[in-house]
Order: sequence, then structure tokens, then C-alpha cells
Amino acid sequence: MTTINQLRTALEEPSTAPELREAITYRLAQALGHTGQLAQAAELLAEEARHATNSRTRLRMQAEQFKWNSVRVDEENSPARSRLLSQFAKRIVGRGLAERHILGLRAWDAALRGEPVGTALEYAEQALDGGMSWIDQDFGFEVPAVVALTLMYCDQPGRAEELFNTAIMEFEAKGWRGAHLSFVYTLLGYIRYRRGRLAEAEDFVRNGLQIADRIGHDIPAQWYAIGTLIETLLARGNVAEARQVARTYKLADGGFPKAVVYPDPQAVWGKLLLAQGRIEEAEHHLSTAGKRLDLRGTRNPSWSPWQLDLALAQVTHDTELAAATAAEAVVRARAFGASSVIGHALRVAAAAAEPARAALLLKEAVDHLDQSPAAAELAHALIDHGTALHTLGDPHQAAQQLYRGMETAAACGADALVDRARAQIASAGLRPRRLSSSEQESLTVAELAAARHAARGLDNAAIAKELRIDSRTVAARLSAAFTKLGTDRLGLGRALGD
Repeated sequence: MTTINQLRTALEEPSTAPELREAITYRLAQALGHTGQLAQAAELLAEEARHATNSRTRLRMQAEQFKWNSVRVDEENSPARSRLLSQFAKRIVGRGLAERHILGLRAWDAALRGEPVGTALEYAEQALDGGMSWIDQDFGFEVPAVVALTLMYCDQPGRAEELFNTAIMEFEAKGWRGAHLSFVYTLLGYIRYRRGRLAEAEDFVRNGLQIADRIGHDIPAQWYAIGTLIETLLARGNVAEARQVARTYKLADGGFPKAVVYPDPQAVWGKLLLAQGRIEEAEHHLSTAGKRLDLRGTRNPSWSPWQLDLALAQVTHDTELAAATAAEAVVRARAFGASSVIGHALRVAAAAAEPARAALLLKEAVDHLDQSPAAAELAHALIDHGTALHTLGDPHQAAQQLYRGMETAAACGADALVDRARAQIASAGLRPRRLSSSEQESLTVAELAAARHAARGLDNAAIAKELRIDSRTVAARLSAAFTKLGTDRLGLGRALGD
């Protein structure tokens, strides 16, 4: 508050030069935003933009206003802001940081709204062309961060990690070890969570939360870390520990933040309630979060899978309703087009389907997830598929999927999934298999060969013919490559350095 008061006092000086007044405005908006006063930050920028006489200054302030409005829970008309942002982005080409920040925000908005992956990636590439600094004191680090997250949601988490690693180096060189570093550690953890590297994710997020706790309570940096830590613990099967985190930070009291935080805290709370078997409460919170997000136009289940979690809650008592909820999520996932979220949505849809239909949906889910870097979600789909095949009386195929799913889950650190796979294998009368190590990060010669052919544009059938192997082996090798490189097929060429 001391910094904010000092900046307000400086801004009230009548004789302040225009350049200095502009710099003070940006820093004051950042200070307000980082302490959760998002409406005040946006109002300050709107007021200063109205009085700006320089067109570049006005554009710069409008870019900052877009940024803070995009994370306000109480924003009155998010769709209108999205439309205006889209119009701005069409008229600019990325000259200077202000324009590149608008293009970056447009990429992020496209991802949140569930526009096609190609649209989000196109604007992200335009924003990155020419560079984006993480340590510019006027522009802040928020837009580079959401551009990196856009890449992650578009199934290119490896590239997103490269950007966040650059941020850490720049912050440490500057001696910045506060909220900036907390955000980056947490978001790196979130990317590892999405890739299925759950132990690493937990470590990064705990570091981010520790830094945030030192800074203050009920600030955006802390909320980012809380939600991501709970998600990660649930993915590992540590429900009791996730519940303890929620209690420690009073998530159960309904004190959700005033900022739009990723992942959404109320949806995370609903997911935790679902894991505890508190179905009615889970449905209430997931539905409430979903209605709020839909009003904002935030429809991408890759960002907030509230519909998928809601369907899993509904399937316990109303299969038809669950099927309808999951079907809508599948439509949204296909509209966005990232393989990871399509596979996730299909897996959940299978939970509300009769056995034969469920097996088909799960096969399609595995096929999509084999094309993505989402290893933990792939493990879940494989185990579900193996279970469905066993139910239908196909023990050979069931065994293949269950063993592969168990090994993938073990490599991810998803202990609960490993236990579930073991139990299913035992119930199927299959012999347990010793888990092999999957810690090698570099591609094998066989995986590299398949990846290079895929980067050239060959499909799996053509690669199989070229390498004289079957298509199933090609799919397995490419799946390993996507997981290790942190990309989908579209980003293979860049990931391989070709």
C-alpha cells in the first residue's frame, strides 16, 4: 500500500511531465493489479487514456486496460471487450511492444474463448515476432506469460517452458525474487502438470506458493499457486493433502479471488469435492463456476474443464444428464482442436455411455492423446480403455492398454492411477508386470526417426511404410516423442530444430 500511495501522490502533481506521468500510470496500474485491485487499475488507465494527446500513448494505455480487464471477475461485458480486442488486433502488425502486447492478449483471448487452435497460435506468433521482454518495468510480465500459456493450451508446452525459463533468467539477473518469480514457478509447475510430470509440477508449485506466502495473503500470485497445487495433488491421488491445502487457505469458506485465476479456484474446489464424494456440493460449485465463465465467453474446456468434472459428478445419479453435459464439452473441445482436450473430453463422455459405445469413445480418446504431449491424461484414457475392453470380453487388447496405461501413469507420478491399473489387471486374471523406467528424456533412435518423418508431413501409414513397421508401433513412438518434446505434430519441426 505504501508504494500505491506514493505513486498516487506523484500522479497528482500538477507539473509532472507527460513522459513521467505515463510511466507513473503504468507502475501504479501494475501495483493495483498485483494487489487484486483490478477494477481500479483498469479505471486509472481508461481515465489517463482519455486525456492522452499522443496516439501511441493512447494505444499503449488501451493495451494495458485490455490486460487488467481480462482478469477482472466483475468485468461487466467481457464479450464486448473481446470484440473490441479482435478489432484492434486486425488493424495492427506488431510494430513496437504496445502492438505486440495487444496481439498477445488477442491470442490469449482466442484460447480462452475456444476459437480454433490455428487462430490462437497465429496471434501468439505475431506477438513473439520481434521479442517480448519479461522485465520491462512499464509493460510488465503478464502478457508474455499468457502468450506462453496460449502455446501450452495449444499443445506446445515445451515451447512455453522455454519462454518461462527465459523469464527466470531475466528475473534472477535483475534480482527480482517476489511476485514475478512466484508466478513463473507456479506456471512452470502448471505446464509440468499438463504434461503429466506431476512430481516436478508439485515441486515447482510449492516453490511458487512459498514465495507468494511471503508477499501477502489473498493476492493473485497466491491464488494461482493454490489452485495449481490442488489440481496437481488430485492428479497424483493425494486427496487428503489437497483437502488440507484447501483448508489452510480457507478455500472451503467460499472466499474466492476477485481476479480471474488459472485454474479457476471455484472449479478446482468443485473438483476437490467430487474427489471426496461430496457430489451435491461439487455439482453446485462446478455449475456456478461454469455459468460465470460462460457469461464471460470463456468456453474452452482446455482452460477450465468444469463441464467435464460436472459430467463425472452427474453420472453418479443421472446418466442422461451427464451424457448431455459431456457431449457439449466434446463439441467445445473439437471446436478448439487441441488433441489433448479432445481426448480428455471423449474419455469423460465414455463414462456416461453404454459399454460398446464407451469402448469406441475411449479408442478415439487414446488416438487423440497419442498425438498430444498430455501424458497423464493418456494414461487415464488407456486404463479406462483397457477396463472397457475387459468388460466386453477382449482380454488381449485389454491387457495391452492396461499395461501401457500403468507404465505411463507410473512415469507421470500418478500413483492413484497406477493402483487402479494394478487392481484392474488383477481382476482380469492377468499377471502383474514389473514397471519399466521411463525417465529417459532424450528420444531413442527409433522415436527420432518417426518424429522426423512426421515433421515432414507424413501420416502414420506413410511413416509405417517408410520405416517398415506397423502403424501401431508408429503411433507409440510418436506418442513418446510428443511427450518428451512437449509438443504436438504441428510443433515437431521446431522442437526438433529442423
